[in-house]
Amino acid sequence: MGSQGGFGQSKEFLDLVKSIGEARSKSEEDRIVLHEIETLKRRINEPDIPKRKMKEYIIRLVYIEMLGHDASFGYIHAVKMTHDDSLLLKRTGYLAVTLFLNEDHDLIILIVNTIQKDLKSDNFLVVCAALNACCKLINEETIPAVIQQVVELLGHQKEAVRKKAVMALHSFHQRSSSSVNHLISNFRKKLSDNDPGVMGATLCPLYDLIVIDVNPYKDLVASFVNILKQVAERRLPKTYDYHQTPAPFIQIKLLKIMALLGSGDKKSSEQMYTVIGDIMRKSDTASNIGNAILFECICCISSIQPSPKLLETAADAIAKFLKSDSHNLKYMGIDALGRLIRINPDIAEQHQLAVIDCLEDPDDTLKRKTFELLYKMTKSSNVEVIVDRMIDYMISINDSHYKTETASRCVELAEQFAPSNHWFIQTMNKVFQHAGDLVNPKVAHNLMRLIAEGFGEDDDAADSQLRSSAVESYLKIVDDPKLPSAFLQVICWVLGEYGTADGKYSASYISGKLCDVAEAHSSDDIIRAYAVTALMKVYCFEKAAGRKTSLLPECQSLLEELSASHSSDLQQRAYEFRAILDLDANAVENIMPLDASCEDIEIDKSLPFLDNYVHKSLEQGAEPYIPENERSGTLNISNIINRNPYEHPAHSLRFEAYEVPKPVVPTKLTPAVTYPTDLVPVPEPSYQPTLSSGPISDAGSGSGSGSTELRLRLDGVQKKWGKPAYSSAAASSTSTIDSQRTTDNGATQSDNVTSKSREPRQPHVEVSEEKQKLAASLFGGRTARPERKQSGSAAGHSKVSRTTNHVEDKAQPTTVATAVQPPPPDLLDLGESSGAVSSYSSSVDPFKQLEGLLDLSQDGHAVTTTSTGPDLMSLYSGASTNGQNQNQNQNLNPLINEKDNMNGAPNPSNRTASLTKGPSLKDALDKDALVRQMGVNPTSQNPNLFSDLLG
Repeated sequence: MGSQGGFGQSKEFLDLVKSIGEARSKSEEDRIVLHEIETLKRRINEPDIPKRKMKEYIIRLVYIEMLGHDASFGYIHAVKMTHDDSLLLKRTGYLAVTLFLNEDHDLIILIVNTIQKDLKSDNFLVVCAALNACCKLINEETIPAVIQQVVELLGHQKEAVRKKAVMALHSFHQRSSSSVNHLISNFRKKLSDNDPGVMGATLCPLYDLIVIDVNPYKDLVASFVNILKQVAERRLPKTYDYHQTPAPFIQIKLLKIMALLGSGDKKSSEQMYTVIGDIMRKSDTASNIGNAILFECICCISSIQPSPKLLETAADAIAKFLKSDSHNLKYMGIDALGRLIRINPDIAEQHQLAVIDCLEDPDDTLKRKTFELLYKMTKSSNVEVIVDRMIDYMISINDSHYKTETASRCVELAEQFAPSNHWFIQTMNKVFQHAGDLVNPKVAHNLMRLIAEGFGEDDDAADSQLRSSAVESYLKIVDDPKLPSAFLQVICWVLGEYGTADGKYSASYISGKLCDVAEAHSSDDIIRAYAVTALMKVYCFEKAAGRKTSLLPECQSLLEELSASHSSDLQQRAYEFRAILDLDANAVENIMPLDASCEDIEIDKSLPFLDNYVHKSLEQGAEPYIPENERSGTLNISNIINRNPYEHPAHSLRFEAYEVPKPVVPTKLTPAVTYPTDLVPVPEPSYQPTLSSGPISDAGSGSGSGSTELRLRLDGVQKKWGKPAYSSAAASSTSTIDSQRTTDNGATQSDNVTSKSREPRQPHVEVSEEKQKLAASLFGGRTARPERKQSGSAAGHSKVSRTTNHVEDKAQPTTVATAVQPPPPDLLDLGESSGAVSSYSSSVDPFKQLEGLLDLSQDGHAVTTTSTGPDLMSLYSGASTNGQNQNQNQNLNPLINEKDNMNGAPNPSNRTASLTKGPSLKDALDKDALVRQMGVNPTSQNPNLFSDLLG
């Protein structure tokens, strides 16, 4: 190779490659590479480096990057090399840049101009190098800069340029399809290019387009068939042959496209039958590439409309694959067989012994593929054998991913084809015991739903037997300390629902087992929550049935412990348990009905029971409800609260000057006063635009002549602004309990099961009698027994469809120890009666949320007193009746007035009288505005407090 080394490289570089290849450890290799990096950092920045040396340095940087080390210090030198006029250096620079950079790198902007220049070059090799860089480096933002030049190159006289132009357009389509959608017709044109390489490159973008939408390309079926026929007849140049097979990769791509176009289209499929048959007959099974084409033909046959002759040919090819000694060919045979049995299930019976051999093969990958095949061909006659084998395999593997997948498949098969309830329960137990927490949590919820609903065949006796079998099997294994959490949740739920249903086990025995579970898993709050709820159901069912039961000592101690738990969920469950025990039998029966987990709760979203209430409120003057999408000119308080004060609605930066707050000076009001229906808080100054509810006249703001905005003044008052608490306390507590119970007993989606494990069979050299029996059990004749459908999935259940929310524990009432003052009523809060809210809502001003100054008595009414004298408080005195107080509050705040009307508050007959609040309207409003400026909400309910504050 000479002193300068081979391929024009220096001996120093070749020694580097040799030393790295002879390194005996990774640390030694890293030491050599780091030394090389330091050398290159020093040399690459030297002045006046010869171009030949710089090219070698760039190649050495590529070698360093390939070994996984950082060579970013030399990226800029590779970019500079793309500007060189020398073809060799330019191509070296493009090669290095495409390897170093990605499409989002900061240096890409320096490449675009060079690419644009090189795409116009007269040297087609330079153009090809630029097109290669386009495929790798041009991103969505820079596509418009080069796309027009690339389209023009589709007509270049050199086939290599046309081919790379097609590849560049394909790359642009993958990055940004919207940028190339108007150019898709060019792919159709290039399909008929004279050069096979251009035609082959066009198949790739067309395949991607056909995957997205088949219909626009149905007219190309004849063209694809014709091209495939010419390729099979060896009409292409010899340069496209690979292992004496004509253009195999073009054949494979065409077969993939034809499989898509012929799916569900009989007319298109009939055009393909002849050419597919010819390819299968001519394929060379002695080479891997020939077998690959044969396998692709089988995939195409399984996708298009079936042809009996082609199916027979495909079955013969599969037989050759399965009889081969190569594991790769066996794998292909199992995969192909799994595709064909969807069309003709009897094909699998012809290869039953070969499938069993693959099932017992030590190659784990082949064994997994065989289990996939068995999963597809499972039916009620062979489900026990297949699920047993799958469970044995699940126990033997350690890969968590495949273990989870196998467990899910076992559960699904057992649910669909379970021959008996006992087998189904035992299979599920084995899945949970051996797969542990790897089982999908949905499987546990689906199992609870299946036990509650039964198999959906209108056979109550069979459903009761299923539940009894579950209870009996769970009581045997509940003491196992290694049970997974999800399985224990199922056990607790089943024991709580059906532990005493058949009378075989007493309530004290079941409750003792549940207490043991809660004590043994003291660190798992979810299991303890399931256990205490199950205990509550057991005692409630006994009490509702009229049987006298006493709380076990261990159960009593458990409740005492949970009542002081750090978990609010466990505390609530314990307190609910105690409260329900104090109720009478009739109330307990209504609260916790027996076996009501699957009852439907029908909800009428139109809420017709509120029609009379709404009509009465409208007659009393309440405003009609306006849907949110029809509202205009009103402000949404939730939008104001959720808005980010630092975020401008249109721009990321604000370019206008901040608004100067206007000084608010109290002025005289004109007699005509209107109040807005929305109370808008003052926005933060200098961060958020000022919000207004429309121009109005206000005594407390603006000038005497101009109209200003109604604003809430909080000057000098401690800020206590927060989200308004309009939701009902009872409603919120109920929703909290419901959400907690959902975590206890939610159940959704399809169920899964497994079976009894058996000892794995030893492989046999010859077809023994045992293997023949196994084959008969797997592939034997069909059974007349109908397959069970997945419970809950069939629309024809005569039982009422059960929603997943009702597998949960029965509704548990919340007991409130002390009376809590309810918040102001919400127009959307439908959970309380109007009478319970009217007295309260009529006496509360919204400013109470800010100041907290109201001193309410226990019955919900404010203490009413009067004050004398010409001072400010005389404005709010003189009212002695509750009805008059309501009128004053209505005048102070129309929003409360509207809510009172909607909630059925008393509306006195004199509510249409003129506004009066003191000696005269003028003085009343002046004083009202003055008090608002000082940050205090004046009411007539606590004048002593106002006197103390205002002097």
